[in-house]
Formats: sequence, C-alpha cells, structure tokens
Amino acid sequence: MAWSDDTYCFGSVTGDFFNSDGLGEMIEEYDYEEMEEGVEYYAIRPNKTQIKKDMAALFELGEEISELSLATITSFDLPDNIHKAIVEVGGMPHKGARKRQLKYIAGQLHKIDVEPILERLARLKNQSAHAVREHHLVERWRDRLIAEGDDALAALLDDQPNADRQQLRQLVRNAQKELQAAKPPKSSRLLYRYLKTLFVDEGLDDDFDDEAQYDDTDAESELDD
Repeated sequence: MAWSDDTYCFGSVTGDFFNSDGLGEMIEEYDYEEMEEGVEYYAIRPNKTQIKKDMAALFELGEEISELSLATITSFDLPDNIHKAIVEVGGMPHKGARKRQLKYIAGQLHKIDVEPILERLARLKNQSAHAVREHHLVERWRDRLIAEGDDALAALLDDQPNADRQQLRQLVRNAQKELQAAKPPKSSRLLYRYLKTLFVDEGLDDDFDDEAQYDDTDAESELDD
C-alpha cells in the first residue's frame, strides 16, 4: 500500500496533514488494514491541540527572525521563499496583512526542518547576552579609570598585565581633560574601544562581531547620552 509523503503515518495507515499552504483546513483520513493472523492497525491521528501549539511556535519563530538585521536573517540560509517573506514582514505595520504574512511563514517553516534555525537563533541570543555583559564590564572600567586615574590604572594592569600602560595613561588623561572642559568624549570612546579589546572572549566564534546585536554603535550611543 502506497501513501503520500505528506501524510503522517503509523504502520501502514495515514493520519492528518496540512494542505499546500500549511495552514488551511486539515484533511482527515481514517483507515485500517487487516494484517496476517488477524492483527488490525488503526489510524492514529495527530493531536490537533499540539499541532496548533506547534504552528503558534513557528509563527513566533518567524516573527522573531523578522526583527533581526538583514545580514543576520541572510546568515540563516533560509529557502528563498521564506527569506523573502521574512524580509517583507519586517517592514509591515502591525495589521492584518502582517499577521497573514506571518501565518504564511509559519506554514512554510512547518515544511522544513527548523532545528538548525532554532540552534542558530539560540547561539545569537547567547552571543548578544555576552556582548551586553562585555559592554557593561568595559563601561565600568572606563568610568573608573577616568574618575580614579592612576590608582584604577594600576588595578587594571594587575587584571590585564598585557595592556599598554602608556597608551592607557594617555587615553585616560585625555578623557579627563575632555570631561573637565565639557568637550565631546572622543578620547572616552577611544578608551572604551581599547578596553574592549582587552576583554574580548577568545572562545567566541569568529562571526561574533557580525552577529551580536549589541556592538560598538550601540555602546557609543550610550556614551553620548
């Protein structure tokens, strides 16, 4: 007995499956087959409640990806139709058309293996969280150096013995002068960038700088506040 690849199967029987767009009315089939020695196999239909939950999760997944940058969305290497739909939904207002587009995306995601997508998204979240922690650590050191000068510099060098003492001292002095003169914090930004190189986690993937959602631009915007 031959069955379509689109059906859910148990033994030799079919269950429910979605129509072509993955979101229409479910087609229900119920059958049984009498096997040798009088054994009968009955259709086991998928749990509709679970299917709704799965589709809702895919809806949220598509929405979450649509909120990322274009470069990051491209890095997921999605099928062309899903990639295009996700990019389009990112610019849509929160109205009916956007919801319909997200339902379409969920239906298309239902047709592919989303495990690699989920794994990559989790990696991005972890990288982003690390970037935020790194930012606050660097920011605290920068502020301490400007406020305390050589005392803070000595403490930093104990923690980071490979740091360039002369370069740091010059950046700190320039940042202090800018602060006293109420000038734009150019040296403060340079100090932040130099400190960031000291605290980079070498265990991160090489593509961290491209994928992290919290980068130098975000950090500098806070410096201007």
